[in-house]
Amino acid sequence: MAFRLADLPYAYDALAPLGMSEETVKIHHDRHHRTYVDNLNKAIAGTGWDDLNLEEIVTSSYEKDAVAQSAIFNNASQHWNHTLFWQLIGPGESKLPGELERALTDSFGSFDAFRQQFVANGVAQFGSGWVWLVKDQKSGRLEIVKTGNGVNPLCFGQQTLLGCDVWEHSYYIDYRNQRPAYLENFLDRLVDWETVAARL
Repeated sequence: MAFRLADLPYAYDALAPLGMSEETVKIHHDRHHRTYVDNLNKAIAGTGWDDLNLEEIVTSSYEKDAVAQSAIFNNASQHWNHTLFWQLIGPGESKLPGELERALTDSFGSFDAFRQQFVANGVAQFGSGWVWLVKDQKSGRLEIVKTGNGVNPLCFGQQTLLGCDVWEHSYYIDYRNQRPAYLENFLDRLVDWETVAARL
């Protein structure tokens, strides 16, 4: 089955007033994300992988100890990561639902403590990667994890609630080398908390 790049759920310029420019969105979605989709389709064409859904491809192609992942994994995981990323942000005003706020408080002490730890983990991710809010399947507690390159929580059986792309293409046009400012703005102005809560 061939994968396709979904249209954004908002206009290219819809996030500009919230700190993500139209140029960033166009380059990030139409060039970077599209390239992952195109390369994934090329990599799986005529193989057994083309009968699997995206999550199955990610989890079955992940090699825990591999320094460099395969073209199939890298492009499948980045397609999954970005598809989620676009769904988790938006131009509408978003309030933190009570259920999610309680879960964050139970796990981190307060929303502010969660915010500080999320930003700190995103800043600490060396090079390209992602920072995630996940739910541990055993304890039920929320955790913050960071991953290099395209690796995501699916690889570890974690339930993903929120993910922020810290590859430079996601912020360099708007924030240059100020990754902390990008992460703070992501949490303060871009995240659709109702969508995050729905994933809880």
